[in-house]
Amino acid sequence: MKILCFDMGGTSVKYGLWENETITQTNSFPTPSSWQEMKELLKNTADQFKGIDGIGFSSPGSVDSKAGVIKGISAIPYIHNFEIVKELEMLFGQRITIENDANAAALAELYYGKAKDFQNVVFFIIGSGIGGAISINKQIVKGANLFGGEIGYMLLDQDNTVSQLASPVQVAERFGHLTGKELFELSDQGDKNAREAVEGIYDALARSMYNICLLVDPELILIGGGISQREDLIEPIQEKLNNYLKLNGAKDLKITVDKCEFKQDANLIGAAVNFQNTFV
Repeated sequence: MKILCFDMGGTSVKYGLWENETITQTNSFPTPSSWQEMKELLKNTADQFKGIDGIGFSSPGSVDSKAGVIKGISAIPYIHNFEIVKELEMLFGQRITIENDANAAALAELYYGKAKDFQNVVFFIIGSGIGGAISINKQIVKGANLFGGEIGYMLLDQDNTVSQLASPVQVAERFGHLTGKELFELSDQGDKNAREAVEGIYDALARSMYNICLLVDPELILIGGGISQREDLIEPIQEKLNNYLKLNGAKDLKITVDKCEFKQDANLIGAAVNFQNTFV
């Protein structure tokens, strides 16, 4: 089966061809400013690929697969709250599926990555906010209102959410109008205040993982997003999580924290998995 995959993001739209359980011919174009321009670029790209069996999309927002609508809000405002699947089917003359981007990243790991041998897994996708996904018995939990796995909305400290306290982008902005990368670099250079801010990120992640572990009891927690490229990421989070479990009498919970296997292609692979699960 040959599946053309698109990953629609706030700054770029990535694409690639899924065939023989491999993503190839990957490329991207800048995210346009209107739906009409987006359709033109998608169609021009699709015309380059012959003999495909359908098209799978990864998208921000709350994807209602049954209605074929992307609900909620995102950095691409014009893709929301209309029958986008029906319009794309007419545009391409192909079968179309769309899945939320965090769920797509989770599907990639569940079927081909670090989580392929596990059933119950929680995913933290860390960027400008904290995206997430929860797998129970190898199925993504979306919930009654499509908010299943939206870890970033959880409250941790009075009115502060997980996204506010654990997103390097948001913490770095409050710290001193820095990027997340700059904050970590400053910490690596020995700046005490930056180091405390980074420890705060790790602590917020560990506390949110602790809460989720008591609800879901997963076998594995996987971290994706730009922060997952750091070699020293897992150890401090795992240590803090273990300490919280021990401190509160839940030391029998043995939860492994690890990085996602797939990086920039995760959403494309997940879009292909979602298509296969829908039509095969």
